[in-house]
Amino acid sequence: MPANAAGSSEPAQPTVGPPLWLLAELTYRCPLHCAFCYNPVDYVRYGQELDTAQWRRVLREARALGAAQLGFSGGEPLVRDDLEELVGHARQLGFYTNLITSGVGLTDARLGALRAAGLDHVQLSFQDATRQMNDFLSSTRTFDLKRRVARLIKAHGYPMVLNCVLHRHNLPHVGAIIEMALEMGAEYLELANTQYYGWAWENRLALMPTEEQLREAEAVVESYRARIGKRCRILFVVPDYFEKRPKKCMNGWGSVFLGIAPDGAALPCHAARMLPGLVLPDVRAQSLHDIWYHSDAFQRFRGTAWMPEPCRSCDEKEKDLGGCRCQAYLLTGDANRTDPVCDKSPDHAIVREVAMHGRLAAHGQPQAPVHEAPLVFRADAASRRLSGPAR
Repeated sequence: MPANAAGSSEPAQPTVGPPLWLLAELTYRCPLHCAFCYNPVDYVRYGQELDTAQWRRVLREARALGAAQLGFSGGEPLVRDDLEELVGHARQLGFYTNLITSGVGLTDARLGALRAAGLDHVQLSFQDATRQMNDFLSSTRTFDLKRRVARLIKAHGYPMVLNCVLHRHNLPHVGAIIEMALEMGAEYLELANTQYYGWAWENRLALMPTEEQLREAEAVVESYRARIGKRCRILFVVPDYFEKRPKKCMNGWGSVFLGIAPDGAALPCHAARMLPGLVLPDVRAQSLHDIWYHSDAFQRFRGTAWMPEPCRSCDEKEKDLGGCRCQAYLLTGDANRTDPVCDKSPDHAIVREVAMHGRLAAHGQPQAPVHEAPLVFRADAASRRLSGPAR
């Protein structure tokens, strides 16, 4: 008889449902060089991309498991010549499909082909509402291209969904970003405050906003929401570093999200491959069924049985499920610890210290011109320098 059935206080293992959301990271290749990219800093270390046949098998297995929503992401998924074929295969399987793109490579002809293949939804990223800041933050000249792509998306009958990652450099421009979205006829605007993983972690002191910036931006967003109603839905989520309670990691580790990296690694969350000692299963060697239900990587932080104190005895543990494992690792060096964002965590002072460093960087000296900002831009050379030789 299991110990918990005999009255033990040990938490029961959770009942595992299917992965409802599949993220297919088709490639780490990208024409942009964003300083806040969530892709791993050491992306050059990872091997050959899955080929078309392997991706088709992944999609079939995921749909058989019960996955319903599929995001094609990267890097930039448009660098894959087989994107239209994969979209068509996903449509035949019954997925609701979403293309998450910078817009680079999305021509009228290609968007028409994707529409014919059955693509349901396009999410287009901008870095700012001005050409200068947009192009600086991506280290490319893409602002005018993105505006053209936005018009194409509308012309092909798609709802306009814009995404803009927020941080110290563009939070003061939130009003202008909303105005740009309204001008383009956007139905949805995701103002995604930077989460500090990957390249954003490398650049955290250059990107971290002040609390005043965040609260002022929130007030601007609330003002627009009251004025425009349902004309455009605006999503604005405060970054964890300025909260007292963490958020659920992907709605719970191994709960609804299944990511597949370009090299076939299966991910319980976008950033999981950074965690030491976590052996990620490979879709080339295992079925998705075995990966989801039986692999150590997906069971490691599933539910509440793994939790340390103070999480284990906390009456709020089902709300956040211990928070983010990658955040715990980056801030404390131990993925098993309570997320330091929680003010009940013995490590909470670390979060306040990081946020304060960002404040000092913003106000401790005269603001440098934007082109002199100490940012490390995502690029192959920078990835090699930060990660060592490719394997």
